[in-house]
Amino acid sequence: MSTPVEKERINAEAARTADWKRWGPYLSERQWATVREDYSETGDSWGYFPHDHARSRAYRWGEDGLLGITDRGCRLCFALALWNEKDPILKERLFGLTNPQGNHGEDVKEQYFYLDATPTYSYAKALYKYPQAAFPYVWLEEENQRRGKRDPEFELVDTGVFNENRYFDIFAEYAKASPNDILIRITVANRGSEAATLHLLPTTWFRNQWSWGRTDESVTTKPSITRNGNCLLLSHPMLGRFFLYAGPDPVGQLPRPLFTENESNTRRLWNSGDKRAFVKDAFHEYVVGGRTDAVNPAGIGTKAALHYVLRLPAGAAHTLSLRLFAEKETPADPLGSLFEKTFATRIAEADDFYRAITIAPLNQAERGVTRQAAAGLLWSKQFYHYVVEEWLKGDPAMPPPPANRLEGRNHNWRHLYSRDVLSMPDKWEYPWFAVWDSAFHVLPISYVDPQYAKEQLILFLREWYMHPSGQIPAYEFRFGDVNPPVHAWAAWRVYKVSARGERDRDFLESVFQKLLLNFTWWVNRKDVTGENLFSGGFLGLDNIGVFDRSKPLPDGGTLRQADGTAWMAFYCGTMLSIALELAKDRGSRTHPAYEDMASKFFEHFVQIADAMNHLGGTGLWNEEHGFYYDQVRTDRRVIPLQTRSVVGLLPLIAAEILEEETITKLPGFYKRLQWFAKHRSDLAQNINCGEARHNHRLLAIPSRARLERVLKYMLDENEFLSPYGLRSVSKFHQNSPYIFNAGGVEHRVDYDPGESTTGLFGGNSNWRGPIWFPINFLILEALERYHHFYGDSFQVECPTRSGRIMNLRQVALELSSRLASIFLPDASGRRPCHGDDSRFASDPYWRDLVLFHEYFHGETGQGLGASHQTGWTALAIGCIADVARVRSKVNK
Repeated sequence: MSTPVEKERINAEAARTADWKRWGPYLSERQWATVREDYSETGDSWGYFPHDHARSRAYRWGEDGLLGITDRGCRLCFALALWNEKDPILKERLFGLTNPQGNHGEDVKEQYFYLDATPTYSYAKALYKYPQAAFPYVWLEEENQRRGKRDPEFELVDTGVFNENRYFDIFAEYAKASPNDILIRITVANRGSEAATLHLLPTTWFRNQWSWGRTDESVTTKPSITRNGNCLLLSHPMLGRFFLYAGPDPVGQLPRPLFTENESNTRRLWNSGDKRAFVKDAFHEYVVGGRTDAVNPAGIGTKAALHYVLRLPAGAAHTLSLRLFAEKETPADPLGSLFEKTFATRIAEADDFYRAITIAPLNQAERGVTRQAAAGLLWSKQFYHYVVEEWLKGDPAMPPPPANRLEGRNHNWRHLYSRDVLSMPDKWEYPWFAVWDSAFHVLPISYVDPQYAKEQLILFLREWYMHPSGQIPAYEFRFGDVNPPVHAWAAWRVYKVSARGERDRDFLESVFQKLLLNFTWWVNRKDVTGENLFSGGFLGLDNIGVFDRSKPLPDGGTLRQADGTAWMAFYCGTMLSIALELAKDRGSRTHPAYEDMASKFFEHFVQIADAMNHLGGTGLWNEEHGFYYDQVRTDRRVIPLQTRSVVGLLPLIAAEILEEETITKLPGFYKRLQWFAKHRSDLAQNINCGEARHNHRLLAIPSRARLERVLKYMLDENEFLSPYGLRSVSKFHQNSPYIFNAGGVEHRVDYDPGESTTGLFGGNSNWRGPIWFPINFLILEALERYHHFYGDSFQVECPTRSGRIMNLRQVALELSSRLASIFLPDASGRRPCHGDDSRFASDPYWRDLVLFHEYFHGETGQGLGASHQTGWTALAIGCIADVARVRSKVNK
C-alpha cells in the first residue's frame, strides 16, 4: 500500500526538508482579556482589555482573527472581516462574554465549526454562521447578567437571529500548493429567503513588533504592505516578500484595497496621545462609519484589507479566490486553471490520509464525527507568546507597569519563555495552555500527527517552561497552581500508540529523565507530613470539593486528598512501566540504572497504596460506605468529607500490570521484587502487588474486594452511571446533599448535572455532576487493565441491580458506547451533544455539524461549558472506534 501524500508531507516536515507546517490556523480566537495582555495594577485581565478595545488597540503578545491563518511566529496574519450593513461594528473576531458578565462565567456567543484539516494544513476548512440581522451584543450581555446561577445561559441562537435561515454561511478553505504558497477559497451562502448584502474584507496584517521598544524578536525594521499591481506586496524583515493576490467578485469587480497601521487608536481608547492618522480600527470606521479619510490614500500600511461588496439573491452562494505566496514560490498563474485542480487534489489527499489512519471500521456517521474531531484538534493549535520577565517589567517604549506587579501574578516564573505553536483547550474560552489538558490532547493528536504529539510533551519539560524546582507550569492565570500529574501517562500512551514499526526510545528516555525532576517536586511539596498521603489543591477539578481546595481550610488543618494520592500512585505506576521498558534492550542486554529506577517506583507505589488503604487504620477508605473520601486532619481528629464524587473513583486508575515474562528478564529488578515480597509483607498485605495470575502481577490501590464495592456505586444508574458516561458527582446527592460546617459557614455539595450553580473557582466549569471525558477515559482504560489481570473471574452487574453480568472489558465497552453516543445521531438525526436544538437534527445546513464541548450534562448528554474544547473531548475518537470494532465482530 502506497504512503499517503499527506504522510509524506508530515515526514518531510519532521526531517526538516520542507516546512509544510510553517502556516496554519495558529491565530487565537481571543487575544483580548488574556493575562498576557493585562498590565493592570489589580490583575483584572477581563476588565483591562475588553472586547470593545480589541478593534482599536494593538496587541502586545499575539493576534486574533476570524477563520484565519498565520505563520508559526505569528508575524503575518490573514483572516476575514464582515459587515451585514446592520451591525454596529465590523466583525473581525468572535464575540463572547467575560467571566463577570456571564451567568456561568466566560462564554463565546457565536456559531462556528471546524470542518476539516490535515496535519500540515495542506487542506483546511471552517465555517462561520453570520446573522443578517444586527448582532445582539447588548442583548446577550444584559440578559446573561440578569440571569442567575440556576438559569441556563442565554445563547446567540436564543435571540432568534438564525430563525427562518436569515444568516450567511461563510466557509473559509485553505490549500497549499507548496509550503509558502497558500490558495484561499471563501464561499458565502445566503441561507435566507430574501436577497442580502455582505461586505467581505479578507484582511492581512503584521503583528505589531515595533511599538514596544524591544528587538528580542529580531525585528529592527517596520514591515510594510503596499499595492503591487493587482495584488498586495507584504514585506517583512524576517519573512521576506509575500504577495496576496485577489480575484474578482462574481460580477467581475475587483475588490478595493484599504490600508492602515496595526497601531492603537489612543484617542478613542484613552483620549490621550497625538492623533494618529491611520490606526487599527480604520476599516471599521471606513466600512461602518463611512469615513473615507480613515484609510491611507497613499496605499501603504501594516494592515490591509480587500473590500468586496456581495449582493446575494435568496439561496445564492458566491465563491471568491485569493492566493498568498512567497516571492520565491510565485505561481505562473495564481488563479488559473490549476487553482481549482489544486483544491480538488488536496481534498482527495486528505480523504486518502484519513482512510489510511482509520483505527476501526467506522460507518458514515462515525467517520463524520471523528473527522471533525481531528479537524477541531488541528484548528485549535495556536501561537502562544508570553515572556514572563519582559511582561513583569513592561516595555521600554510603554509606560511602566505598577511596581507591585513585580511581586504579583507569575512573578516566580521569570524563566518562562513561550513563543510556540501549542495545542489549546479552546482558542476562545481558554486561549492559553493548561498542561493537564495538553496531556490529554496528545493522545488523539497522536492518531493523526504523532511527531507533533511527542514534541508537545517534550516542550513543557524544557528548561524555559519547567520551573527549576521541577514543577510543570499549570496555566497562565497561575503557573504555580497544580494540575494532576498526567504527563507521564500521556508520554507512555503516545509512545505506544504512535509506534509504526520501531518505537521511539529516545523520546521516552528524554521525557522520563525530566519527569524524575517533576516527580521529586510532587513528593517534596505535596506530601506535607511524609505519610504518602498527598494534597495538591483543586487538581483540575475546579469546584468538586466542599470548599475551594486551593485555599487554606476554613478551620485550619490539612487536607488529605483521595484524588491527589491516587494521582501520585498513578504517576508511580506509569513511571514504573516506563522504567521497565527502558531497562530492556533489543537483545539480551539490560540497563541496570533503569532497573533500579523501576524498583524505586515499585516500592513507592506500594507505600502510597498502603497509606491510602491502611494509614491510621483504613487510610482514606471508609469501610462503612465502601468508598474513598478526602479527609481533613486537625490536631484533634480526622474528618472524612463524605461526598461521593470522582475523587473517590480515581483510586481505581492506579493499576499497573507487570508481565512475568518481562520482569524475569530484568535480574536486578526481579531480585529486588522477590526480596520485597518476602521481607516487607506488612506493605504487601491487602493490596494486589503480590497477586500473580496468568503470568501477570497486578499493582493496584484497591484490593479485589474494595474494587467490587466501588464498582457497585460507579455502575449504579442512581449514582454515577449516566446514559452518557460517568457523572462527576453521584446522583445520590440530588436528594441528599453533603453539608459540612466550618469557619461558621455551611458548605455543601449538591448534584448539579448541568452548569455550575456556584461561583466557586470562577463558576465557568462544573465538576458536581456533569460528564467529563478525561476522567471517564482514564477509568475506562483502568477497567481494561483490571480485565487483563482478572479475566472472566471478575464479573459484575452492569448496571448495578440490572441482572446483566459483564466482565470488566465488557464494562469498559459499555462505558465507551455511552460516551460515543453523545455525538452520534439517532434514527431521527438527533445528537445528545446538541440538546433539543432541532436544527442539528433536521436542517441540512446544520445536521452534519458537531461540537466538542468541555463537559456534558449528567442526564441529557448536552454539551456544556467551552463549546470548542476538542482537545480532551476528542478522546471520543477512541470510544467511537471501540463501538465500531465491537459492531464489526458481531457482524462477522
